[in-house]
Formats: sequence, C-alpha cells, structure tokens
Amino acid sequence: MNTTSSDGHDEYHALLARRDAMRLRQQLLSPSARPDSGAGPWGTAARRAHGQPYDGAADQQIITRQLPLVTPFGKLIGHLYDAMFERHPYLRSLFPDSMEFQRVHLERAFWYLIEHLDQPREVADFCARLGRDHRKLGVQPVHFEVFEQALAEALRRSAGPRWSEEMEQAWLRMVRFAVGAMVDGAAGALAEPPYWNGTVTAHELRGPDLAVLRVRPAEPFPYQAGQYTRIQTPLLPLTWRPYSIACAPRPDGELEFHVRRTAPGGVSDALVTRTRAGDQLRLGPAQGSMVLDGEPARDVLIVAGGTGWATARALLEELSRRPLHRSTHLFVGARTLDELYDTAALARLEKNCSWLRVVPVIGEESGAAESGSVADAVARRGDWSGHTAYVSGPPMMVTATVYGLTALSLPPDRIHHDPVDGTLPPAARPSRAGAPVAITGG
Repeated sequence: MNTTSSDGHDEYHALLARRDAMRLRQQLLSPSARPDSGAGPWGTAARRAHGQPYDGAADQQIITRQLPLVTPFGKLIGHLYDAMFERHPYLRSLFPDSMEFQRVHLERAFWYLIEHLDQPREVADFCARLGRDHRKLGVQPVHFEVFEQALAEALRRSAGPRWSEEMEQAWLRMVRFAVGAMVDGAAGALAEPPYWNGTVTAHELRGPDLAVLRVRPAEPFPYQAGQYTRIQTPLLPLTWRPYSIACAPRPDGELEFHVRRTAPGGVSDALVTRTRAGDQLRLGPAQGSMVLDGEPARDVLIVAGGTGWATARALLEELSRRPLHRSTHLFVGARTLDELYDTAALARLEKNCSWLRVVPVIGEESGAAESGSVADAVARRGDWSGHTAYVSGPPMMVTATVYGLTALSLPPDRIHHDPVDGTLPPAARPSRAGAPVAITGG
C-alpha cells in the first residue's frame, strides 16, 4: 500500500471533518441560517429559476431521442474523465488506481437519471441520499462544476458534427437537477459523520470464497433492517463497495456482513482473504429502502438468493421482534446444498417462528422442497397478489423474480428489492428498479 498516499487521504478527510464541524457549529449558533450549499448554478432541487419546477419529462424526450449519438456510454464516460483530469490533474488523486468501478457506476447513474427523469421527485430523493453518502469521498460543490464542464466537453467529443445545443443543454439541466439534490442531501446531513470507523470483531470463513464478518462501529451507527452500507478497507484506499447488513439493529451495536469473493484484487477479495479480527474498516451511511413497514398490513413474501440471504435474515430478525406476526413465506435459493452457508440461523428462525414457512430452492439438485430457479419456484407456489414482497440476491435473480411477481398481479409498489446493476440492456430492466448500483462486492 502507498503509505504516503494513504496518509494524504486521511489528512484530507480530517480537514473535511473539521470544516463540517465548524459549519455545524455555525448552524447551531444561528438556527435560522441555511447551510451553505455551494456557489454555482444549483439551488434547492425542488426550486428552479423564476420559481418554475424542473420539466424532467421534456428533457427526457430530448435526451432519449439523441441517445444514439452518445451511446454506448463507455466512450462518453472515457471522454468525460479525460477532460476532467486534463483540466484538473489533482482530482485524479481522489479516485482509486482502477477507474473501472467508477466508470460502471457512472454509466448506471446516467441510465437511472434518463429512465426516471419524468419523475423528478423520485430522482431528487434518490440523489439527496447519494449526496449524503458522497460526503465520505470528500466531494465538494466545486467538484460538480468541474464535472459539468467535463460532461459538456465529452458530449461534444462523442457526438462530433451531430452535436447540438439542444442536446447539450438537456443533459446539463438533468445533471444540475441531480446535483442540486445531492448538494441539498449533503447539507442536510451535517449532524452525522461522513463515515464511521469500525473494528472487525470476528471473521469466519464459510467456504473458500465466502466470509461472515462482525464489525463494531466506534460510535452508534443508525440503520434499519434491510439496509446496506458501503465499506472501505485500508488495504484499498478510496475504494468503497456496498454490502447488505445481515442483522437487525442489536443492543451492542455490532453489525454483520456476508461477503462473497467475486474477483481477485477487489474489496471482496480483501475482506474474505486478507482481513482478520482487530482490523479497521470504514462504513458509509446506511442506505436503501428495502425496509419493513411500521406494522405490516399484509402477509410477507421474502425471496433471497446467494448472499442476498443477508438482507432476508435481517428482515426476519426484525419481524420476529414484533408483537403482530404476519404470515411469512421465505424462498431461499442456492446453486448447491453446500452454498446454503447459514443453515443454523435459518433453522433457528424456522423453529422459533411459527408464522414462517421456508422453501429451499437448490439449483437442479433433488432433495429440496423445490429445484430450478428461485423465480420459477415462486411462480409455481401460488397467488402472491395480496402480499408485500422483498427480493434480494444476484441481479439476474432479482430481475427475473420481480418480473414474475409483476406478471402474477403483485403491484410494483409492493415489490421491494435491492438495486439491480447495469448488466441488462435497458429494454430488459424493470421499469422502476431501485438505485443504479448492485449490493455485491468487487
């Protein structure tokens, strides 16, 4: 690890923390004063020039009509980062050595904005949460100005002679609207730290490529069952990956994570193979809307595959604590019996919760209650139209299950799922999928 780079990164974040503390103190001393949201073209996301709301649907039509000029987005994003680092070389130090994850993440963000631009409130809410989370990266309003300039240059380079002012302005209005919500979200989160330090208290291998980690934050970490957080290990500075929290909030504040190693050299590799009890991690703010209602008014369907079981386990723990127990069906899928890695916890929940029915789905193997795909098993088991559903796991499984439940007349607003990634072409994605990231490791 580059110690000099790591020390510089720590010093940069310490400066940001002191600045936020000073702004919070100023806010407390003057409650009527609104936190500075930065100069530039962005105000509150719900406000636009002359008091007019943002017409996202109009920009969506313009951008969609001219998408062939800038897609696939890989080339556009390449031009964007080239322009940004050419003008401001110091910004390169704020990114990890490998830019691949950032490029993929930005592509998903572009798709999310374009597909949801006709629902500005949904976009504003999502971007506010994103801005709250991005504080851990040291992102400042001035960086958004640099991003806008680089995007304009990238659009010109990608579209070439077919570039038009109409196209560029639609893209910039979309980005300004999103950035305005991000700035508002960051300004509204001054009372909480940009990230939490945590100590690994236990590290247990459940297979050659899977580990269960327990982490104790240094200070209270607020979250709800079903949410996720992004984790950074000192083995890979500046690199954050999302992981679901595998437990409901506990009295001792300890967190649990189920991490499957997906590739060599990434965060999941570091957490599974090179992390031990006593090591330090950083945790971003809790995110995600896959949480239970105050008191579920309907029966519950939970569908989990792979390490998506982490989210299912947290939801079941929370349900077990409530005085009113709705009938709950759990479909838990794995490719083989060996990949059902947390059977003790599953058996304990099934034994203690009379309202819970568990259906294992084990690939094509015999001996399970069901075989084949989880989505097919759910479809074969009956009418779920009166339930509220929670789906977690690999993106392809989530997508197939959401499609299947929708086809079985379960309203989309009662299907909650982990965000799906951008591995599917736009025509194959759920029309209103969650945020454009996947709860997986890298």
